[in-house]
Amino acid sequence: MHFEKTPGWLDWYQGPSTPKFKLPAGAVDAHCHVFGPGAEFPYAPERKYTPCDASKAQLFALRDQLGFARNVIVQATCHGADNRAMVDALLHADGKARGVATVRRSVSDEELQAMHDAGVRGVRFNFVKRLVDFTPKDELMEIAGRIARFGWHVVIYFEAVDLPELWDFFTGLPTTVVVDHMGRPDVSKPLDGPEFELFLKFMREHPNVWSKVSCPERLSLTGPRALDGEQAAYRDVVPFARRVVEEFPDRVLWGTDWPHPNLKDHMPDDGLLVDFIPHIAPTAELQQKLLVANPMRLYWPEETQEA
Repeated sequence: MHFEKTPGWLDWYQGPSTPKFKLPAGAVDAHCHVFGPGAEFPYAPERKYTPCDASKAQLFALRDQLGFARNVIVQATCHGADNRAMVDALLHADGKARGVATVRRSVSDEELQAMHDAGVRGVRFNFVKRLVDFTPKDELMEIAGRIARFGWHVVIYFEAVDLPELWDFFTGLPTTVVVDHMGRPDVSKPLDGPEFELFLKFMREHPNVWSKVSCPERLSLTGPRALDGEQAAYRDVVPFARRVVEEFPDRVLWGTDWPHPNLKDHMPDDGLLVDFIPHIAPTAELQQKLLVANPMRLYWPEETQEA
């Protein structure tokens, strides 16, 4: 089956630089995707965008080039609740990948068990209105209750302005909750302003809530270019991500977000994204937690439990 990409779609960058920052041994890219390939795994009829293909082999090649040991592959909205492309990637990863699925209320326990056996460890609830159609909260809560039996967690994707109206639902979830990209803060607003402070309060008051400190390329207004004397690309995002890492060092994750769906102004160099890490996790101890200890505890707990 042939799919026409969404007009203006930015393809992922095929020549990423080798990072200057050397990742700690066992580092996990805890947020990435596969797209299709569409001829093998068709995109969902209800999708809001049609991407370029981004295969499991290409993802694994990037993993190895950047120096990661493992991946967490998150179901992309362009595939809807058809998780076959993501599960196929898990099955071909030699145990080096875990997955986060999208499921509907109609999913059977047998299907959940099969996904668990393949390496799925969570489900994603997307509240970004431009990406998905609304799913009733009672359906999502029912799904959360069912996946809790497998020890899975819920990944939530939302934008900062929507946190107040979603607060009661999020705090009622019966699982570990992982927030994508710090809840997409508006980095033009003050670090200590009410919007970001509400997100920090959400994490402070609910120890089951984790956050990915990923996707500076989605949040930044200053962009990837470092000014003279400025070492960090996406420098306006650094204070926000660093605040989360330093206050909640045991509940943070990081990922590339490859192949970077729906970006409008530039496609990031994944090597440059890796070089962003030491600016938000400035010590070896924080880097070890962010990149190794935390994702291993969440996604490969059987390997981290003490004998």
